[in-house]
Amino acid sequence: MLIWSLRLFAVVGGGTIGYFQVARNIRGALVGVAIAAAVVILEYLVEKIALDTLIAAIVGAILGLIGAKLLDYTVFLIENQKLYEIMNDYSLLIKFAFAYLGVTLAVMKKNELDLLDRDILKKTKKTGAMIYLLDTSSVIDGRIADVIATNFLTGVLGVPKFILEELQTLADSSDSMKRTRARRGLNIIAQIQKEALIAVKIIDKDAPQAREVDLKLIQLAKDLEARIITTDFNLNKIATLQGIVVLNINDLSNALKPVHLPGEKMQIYVAKEGKEREQGIGFLDDGTMVVVEEGRRLLGRRVECAVISLLQTSSGRMIFVKPSEN
Repeated sequence: MLIWSLRLFAVVGGGTIGYFQVARNIRGALVGVAIAAAVVILEYLVEKIALDTLIAAIVGAILGLIGAKLLDYTVFLIENQKLYEIMNDYSLLIKFAFAYLGVTLAVMKKNELDLLDRDILKKTKKTGAMIYLLDTSSVIDGRIADVIATNFLTGVLGVPKFILEELQTLADSSDSMKRTRARRGLNIIAQIQKEALIAVKIIDKDAPQAREVDLKLIQLAKDLEARIITTDFNLNKIATLQGIVVLNINDLSNALKPVHLPGEKMQIYVAKEGKEREQGIGFLDDGTMVVVEEGRRLLGRRVECAVISLLQTSSGRMIFVKPSEN
């Protein structure tokens, strides 16, 4: 309310000054109002522009004008009278074109400045410039710290600011489970930063046109030409459909599980009954579910079994076995 009052005061003040300055002429008042209104509109538009974008535009315009001046000086040194006259006739147009080019290039390239700090440059000289964006699910999951510790992941690990804000919101949740997992996620990020096995960058850039966090992350990945690390099945599908490379930690975990061939022997502890008649359920050390045919009668015992078949699902791998004859 205060800012709009000041804007109204500026318009009225402009009209009043114009009226008295031009011998109390109504035309002067209209000119004053028009100038004040133009200034207010310009101020309103500038308010909607992000500060980093505004600074980039100003710097780009200045560099563009400097480029136009250098071009003019170069033509002067060539000592070509006809070319110099052409430059002189169109000097204003050339300066406008260079200023426009400087503004557009600065605004389009300003996002890449996020990667040009000394720490990132130091890391990327050795590890490459690939950017990986973490989503909330991968941070809460925690296995990303183990992946980084193996040195299989190289480049720049980007943590968007809106992901940190979502984690903070979850950390303040009334749900104790969400609160615990979110705080663990924040500790995971701090641990990765402290160990310094990969360059970690907190990215301030947002995507205000997108409302949901997943859509913001996808838009940011497009802008930075980055890859997304997640455990979210839906985000994986949506991002992949839009041409973004996704690293799903669950897929990595399933791919690294040992392959068990039909006929292979293994020791299984039958922990509970299965859904089907006479089935028992056991688990390997890595959490893989093992369905023991005719295993209900062996509940609570560790028995030797032979692999019958394997089933790969979106949620993981299942192994079907049958107790050995003895």
